[in-house]
Parts: sequence; C-alpha cells; structure tokens
Amino acid sequence: MPIFTGMDSFETLTNLRGDYAVMASDWTVAQDPARYPAEDQAVWRVLADRQTALAERHACREFVEGLRTLGIGNAIPDFETVSDRLEPLTGWRIVGVPGLIPDAAFYGHLANRRFPVTVWIRKRSEIDYLVEPDLFHDFFGHVPLLSNPVFADYMQLYGQRGIDAGPRIDQLARLYWYTVEFGLIRTPAGLKIYGAGILSSASEVRHATEDADVERLPFEARQVMRRPYEIDKLQNTYFVLDDFRQLFEAASTRLD
Repeated sequence: MPIFTGMDSFETLTNLRGDYAVMASDWTVAQDPARYPAEDQAVWRVLADRQTALAERHACREFVEGLRTLGIGNAIPDFETVSDRLEPLTGWRIVGVPGLIPDAAFYGHLANRRFPVTVWIRKRSEIDYLVEPDLFHDFFGHVPLLSNPVFADYMQLYGQRGIDAGPRIDQLARLYWYTVEFGLIRTPAGLKIYGAGILSSASEVRHATEDADVERLPFEARQVMRRPYEIDKLQNTYFVLDDFRQLFEAASTRLD
C-alpha cells in the first residue's frame, strides 16, 4: 500500500478527507475513542490481525516488542492511554491530527517528541490500498518503534533537522521515506522490516522481503538523500541498515 509521508505532499493533494475545520493552531484535533462505530473497529481488527501476524514473522524485534509493550491489539487505540504508557519509556506522546499536515507543523511535533496520528480510519473497500495515510498506518506502522529509545531519539533529531532544512527539505523527505517508511535492517535473525509503510501493508511486506526483482542496497545516507521515490506503487529499492545508530549519522549529514 503506497502512502504519502506527512511532509512534501500536503500541498499537492486536494479534497483531503480529514475535518480541518476543528483543528487547533498546531494542526491537532482531539480523538474521541468512543466515537468510532462498529464498522471502524471491525476494519481495525481485520488490519491488526493480518499485520500483527506478518510483523511477528518479518518485523525487527524492537517493533514487535513495542506492539506488546504498548498493548496495541484488536481495538482502535486510545491515544491518551497509549501515550501514558509510551511517555515514561521514551518521552513521546501521540497527538491526533485531521490527516496530512504541512511540513512545519509535522517537523515541529517531532522535534518536541509528539507523533501526529490521523484520527480517521479507512473504509473496508480500502483495506489494501489507500492514498492518504490513515489511523492504522500512522498508529500501527509508526508508534511501536517510538518505545525504543534509540529510534525515538532519531525521530526527535529528524524533526529538529527538518525545522532548519529550508529549501533542501527534499533531501530529508527522501531520508524519511527510505528509513521511517520503507526501511529494512539486518539482524542476527536475518533481514527484518522496521519501516511503517511496509509494516502497515501486506503486499509491501511480501514484496520487500521475498521478491527477487527489487534492490536491497546497503544504507548510505548521501545515496539515500539523492534517490527519488515513487508514492503510488510498490517500491523498487530498499536501503538496509546494519544498526539503528546509523540513523543518527544520517540525520546529521550536511545537506547539499
């Protein structure tokens, strides 16, 4: 399921699904966990059951531990409840947003250890493909790794770099795409997934780990920042970390 990041795509889309009329000045909205109808909960369960089973086989240990530690299961999560579990671990909290938000707001939240999560969830007819990132992608794909101190610190550093990037923001957008969204990592248990765009999509999980026709290249920050990506199809290229600490060097790389 190809998706957009929250960064360079906001201005390119029209007819965004979220309710932007009710947001605060920082682009956040309140999540009311009781408002989700039975159908929304059913869609979450279908997705969570499927992707959890795939994650247990294909995701890195840190992601699977995050799922369990934060209690992400068969009901749409209450952002406040999960934040209260997450904050003592790494200092992060979850904030609701109506959907895609502009660069400045997105990076500002990350720099302050707040992760924006869309409050609406896809329809059953969109189980396997969605243009805009929804609650399932944002929460299931991203939040578990925020319980890992190393990855959590990288995400804050990334947000801080984004605030200062100016016209070179496209280089950081590529770094986000090939790490946070579509990253792979070598582990003692073999090649594993940590990218949210992969872990929230059944077809992308299989494509990234099993297809012989894709590139799986050693991670090198400058090569990543120069590599274009496509948002509307399965990826042709993935970059493979040896260790999450490589991400700090990448986030600190001077922008051209």
